[in-house]
Amino acid sequence: MIVRPVRSSDLPALIELARSAGTTGLTTLPANEERLAHRVTLAEKSFRGELERGDADYLFVLENDEGLVIGISAIAGGVGLREPWYNYRVGLTVSASQELKIFREIPTLFLANDLTGNSELCSLFLRGDYRSGLNGGLLSKARLLFIAEFSELFGKKVIAEMRGMCDASGRSPFWESLGRHFFKMEFSQADYLTGIGNRAFIAELMPRFPLYTCFLSEAARSVIGRVHADTEPALAMLEREGFTHQGYVDIFDAGPAIECETAKIRGVRDSQTLVLAVGTPGDDATTYLIHNRKREDCRITAAPARFAAGTLVVDPQAAKRLRLGAGDHVRAVPLSVPKEPRP
Repeated sequence: MIVRPVRSSDLPALIELARSAGTTGLTTLPANEERLAHRVTLAEKSFRGELERGDADYLFVLENDEGLVIGISAIAGGVGLREPWYNYRVGLTVSASQELKIFREIPTLFLANDLTGNSELCSLFLRGDYRSGLNGGLLSKARLLFIAEFSELFGKKVIAEMRGMCDASGRSPFWESLGRHFFKMEFSQADYLTGIGNRAFIAELMPRFPLYTCFLSEAARSVIGRVHADTEPALAMLEREGFTHQGYVDIFDAGPAIECETAKIRGVRDSQTLVLAVGTPGDDATTYLIHNRKREDCRITAAPARFAAGTLVVDPQAAKRLRLGAGDHVRAVPLSVPKEPRP
């Protein structure tokens, strides 16, 4: 398996992936050929360094050794730098009366643009029949090595908006209790519009006053900051990389927006520049995430490797996937977070 930048020739495969994701699984990559073609064009310009950070959209594909595209993931260079980026910040409003001896802390939602300027991990989707082994980790974490190698292209913090709770038909309890009253449309339609970049209607229609959660339905309150069951593995993976939830949620489904300072992300912080050696890693090899250190011709793979004195030994197949040879330089980091020794 290899992760590489998207190409215009990948468009048919992207359309199939978007269709297989359904209407609620991948709103940032809808099954619309014109929209997908435009996004691929933006990605190609981004990898060539032709766009400002606020416009940059680095879209990657996961490709098997037979050339089949089986997954996608992306990094947005900087959110909210061209049009407002909205989240709710979950906070407290305190009401107190000494005379009546009443003190109340009321959970409150504040409309915020606080995450503006951060880079975003987005558009992660892997074909269902390939969701095993190292594929999910490679597709998601490859983006972290790219950020580590080209840190000047990204913000000081990276965020990821995780999919919130909804039922099998795509209905969101949070949306039904709040958003529907202001937007007069289905959750799927609102999510689709933001997924294709149409955010102007949010500023026009969303209430700007703080919202007391006690006015929401019990079902809506119960899903604030929670992720969809299908998203739990992705959330756990990013949490192991250092991402945390700091109280920001999506304005439509209340899914958590998690974040981490770029330099403190495990895959960024612990990555190293090493000299590649081609040979036999050995039985005690560790699975490494390995990047060829190129931007437009970026190739990232996961392979057993042996680290020794600034050198990373990989087998010939891994070197071939990277299109590198002995003596070339790579950026690498162990794919998995090392387990802490038992006390």
